[in-house]
Amino acid sequence: MVQMWWFELVLPRLGLRALSRRGQERRFVRAAARFRVLATGLGGLMIKVGQFMSTRIDILPTSVTGELAELQDKVPAEDAAAMVSLAEDELGMPLSRAFDDVRPEPLAAASLGQAYKATLRAQDAADVGFRDVVVKIQRPGIADIVEVDLAALRRIAGWLSRIRFIAARADVPALVEEFARTSYEEIDYLHEAAEADAFLTGFRSGPDADPGVDAPAVVWERSTRRVLTLQDVTAVKVSDVDALRAAGVDPSRVAATLAESMFTQLFVTGRFHADPHPGNIFVTPDASRGPGGFRLTFIDFGMTSTVDDELKSRLQDLVVAVGMQDGPGMVTAMQRLGVVLPTADTAELQVAVTELFARFGGMGVMDLQRVDPREFEDFAARFRDVIRSMPFQLPENLLLIMRAVSMLSGLCSTLDHSFNIWDSVEPFAARLVRERAGASAKDLAHRAIGTTAATVRVLGRLPHRLDTAITMIESGDLSVNTPQVERQLKRLERAAVRVVAAIVFVGLVVGGAVLRGGDGGAAQTVGTTMMVLSLLPLAYALFGGLAGGRGSRDSP
Repeated sequence: MVQMWWFELVLPRLGLRALSRRGQERRFVRAAARFRVLATGLGGLMIKVGQFMSTRIDILPTSVTGELAELQDKVPAEDAAAMVSLAEDELGMPLSRAFDDVRPEPLAAASLGQAYKATLRAQDAADVGFRDVVVKIQRPGIADIVEVDLAALRRIAGWLSRIRFIAARADVPALVEEFARTSYEEIDYLHEAAEADAFLTGFRSGPDADPGVDAPAVVWERSTRRVLTLQDVTAVKVSDVDALRAAGVDPSRVAATLAESMFTQLFVTGRFHADPHPGNIFVTPDASRGPGGFRLTFIDFGMTSTVDDELKSRLQDLVVAVGMQDGPGMVTAMQRLGVVLPTADTAELQVAVTELFARFGGMGVMDLQRVDPREFEDFAARFRDVIRSMPFQLPENLLLIMRAVSMLSGLCSTLDHSFNIWDSVEPFAARLVRERAGASAKDLAHRAIGTTAATVRVLGRLPHRLDTAITMIESGDLSVNTPQVERQLKRLERAAVRVVAAIVFVGLVVGGAVLRGGDGGAAQTVGTTMMVLSLLPLAYALFGGLAGGRGSRDSP
């Protein structure tokens, strides 16, 4: 804080802004390294703070986020007796009654809890269909530690919000509240259990059901807010290429399935795993799915998020633009997502994105590695100021999406060096375009039918209205004393009828074209008939009433 105050406030006011800017990034990196050591020593929520900030590529330099990304959620194991005591208090019974066996050594120890392998009792196993489970037990007192840490973070956020340099780049109090929400969710194991269930349901139901993507089943009778019992789904670690090949599984197929599963989560189920690192995904060989068949199993649903219909629509715009390598379309999609403020001047950004697509679009990771580094440096130098000057802001859900996609993209490249994320994006982009085209065609058909029906109603009422008008004229109820007015009325009458004819023509043509594009033979026949009949109102719209018009002009 003192260092930030000195370099970012005091020196610029003394006219030494150039000095304050010198070595700024190195100072940030050193601060991040010191925080990493501090967080590892403190444990608790501080490790989560570093991991959270490592995702904020919108407000921190990549060198800083890279330093923070090295934080590992590994801390010394808690005293076994304390963990057993907490679990028994939560379950309301001794562990010997709740389980047949619980291994004394933790399977994993993290800052918020520990995991143990266990075996269900015979009756419980018969009810749920499996015996081997993993029991996650929260560290004693972690809820109090979270409250204390969050109170400290809120106090610091208030201080930072008074520093203009920081306040101009980020709403720090809002970031802390965002982090607080995810922290409360992580220490609520019932929330994690519900997310695991919802994830599994998303891949088991609907027209896009995929039994090849799995999640551990929850043993609800042995789960509380601080104890979570899940089916043990331990299998081959997804990043263990040698083990995959030894099990007869092709790593490149795993990479393709991983990418497809992520896009399915984002654009179909609407619920995605936000922390898909290699330790959270297993590959289980499955002969029932054919030679070399397998299932992907995601675990640890403490960090998940959802994609609502509005965000899904905007993401679809982005994917379609990326799939079509449409620079202006991508910038527009970024604006709709809230990444670029609507007030920003995006002309130069469009140029940058278009050139990026033209030069590097469609390349896989291996292709990019063969590009001369000087090309990247030249591109970065040309557009660095454009990117830095843009008022970017990344909504939380979008950050989690970017984190998840980047993690899976890197993992897929490890499994298959020729993996190309474009190959995974393009099928979804093509599908989205087809779906939108189908929706547009249906909408067009509805509008055409509506227009035709309205036109028929107008035509149905027109003879009666004309007869009424003629009757009124004959009876003297409507009199026209000025010849010029009479001629104008006749012209308006003919013009009105020709407009109606034009509307009928458009309705018949559009409706006929939509029906001809359908699959059924009857629909195509009706469509053809409508298009042929449209020639009659077209002829009248073009030539109808011309003779009458000439006669009127010749009359005195």
